[in-house]
Amino acid sequence: MVFLGGGTNNHGKSDIGMISARTRARMVERLRSQGIQNELVLAAMNKVPRHLFVEEALASRAYDDCALPIGFGQTLSHPYTVARFLSLAMPATGEKLGSVLDVGSGCGYQSVVLAELAREVYAIERISGLVDRSRKMFRELKLEGRIKVRYGDGALGWLMMAPFDAIILAAASTEVPEPLKQQLKIGGRLLIPFVDSVTRQQTLRLIERSPQGFYEQRLDAVNFVPFLSGIR
Repeated sequence: MVFLGGGTNNHGKSDIGMISARTRARMVERLRSQGIQNELVLAAMNKVPRHLFVEEALASRAYDDCALPIGFGQTLSHPYTVARFLSLAMPATGEKLGSVLDVGSGCGYQSVVLAELAREVYAIERISGLVDRSRKMFRELKLEGRIKVRYGDGALGWLMMAPFDAIILAAASTEVPEPLKQQLKIGGRLLIPFVDSVTRQQTLRLIERSPQGFYEQRLDAVNFVPFLSGIR
């Protein structure tokens, strides 16, 4: 499904050394040592060539435990952060997800990993240049049928495609957008980096929807770019 071979791909990024399959395997072992236990998530991250989603000059750092710039003032999250979010989004039953909304999808890396974990992936991005880049990548990876990307305001969600089994935000917000909560299925999970309006500290929050309402857990400290509404 995705490019995993040796040699050089059409981006000019050679799949050797630091961007080899062995390096991805080492990344996965590091994630496992950091406490990521969901084998579906680990297998998906082992399969997707992360170096394709960053500039060639940064490709050798693609599997390091660090965030990387992707232009437009945005970043590609740490591998651990992606794995942690996806692990929390997955059903406790061990099954794959049905429909997922990826808000602030950026360069498209997380959406591609999600395509290994869900039947349908819907991605929203407010920066037109990143939408164009991710669409091109989805075409090259032959994933257009499994990932739908939309240029729009992530705070509004994607009502026509709702409800979702999981919604993941990749930016920090001072409030939880109500449309996103309402677009969750019963039993669905919303993951959002939340900013305390006083301390400005960010905390990952997991919001679950039940027939009785919404339940919230405060989890890890995180560090994300601000969540902004509108488009540009």
